[in-house]
Amino acid sequence: MNKKDKILMDVKTIFDDVVKYYGYSKYQNTTPFIEIEDSPYFDADNPNLIGEYCNLNNSLIIYWKNIKSKEQLIRTIVHEYKHYLQSPSWMTRYYNMGYNYSDHPYEVEAYNEEENWILFKN
Repeated sequence: MNKKDKILMDVKTIFDDVVKYYGYSKYQNTTPFIEIEDSPYFDADNPNLIGEYCNLNNSLIIYWKNIKSKEQLIRTIVHEYKHYLQSPSWMTRYYNMGYNYSDHPYEVEAYNEEENWILFKN
């Protein structure tokens, strides 16, 4: 089995467990659509990006080529799922208030949540 196929298989199991644990967002009608991409195609400033959540499309994107371990994959899914649970309008408001990526309350919360990765390592 190649790396991409292994990640695809792991994503399905991990994602289902994360949804069961965290529940559903009050800001979206469905769970996020999972996208597996080769690499970030629009973020030249961050070619090592491993995942992101897009609230406009309600999609959780995994850049599989940048995933180095199962722990990193789980942390990424937990982190991005946390963004799915957060208010999109407040995500923008915090940036407008002067927060940047490293001190944005929602990013701090998502990074802290990654410590729960151990719950999903099966």
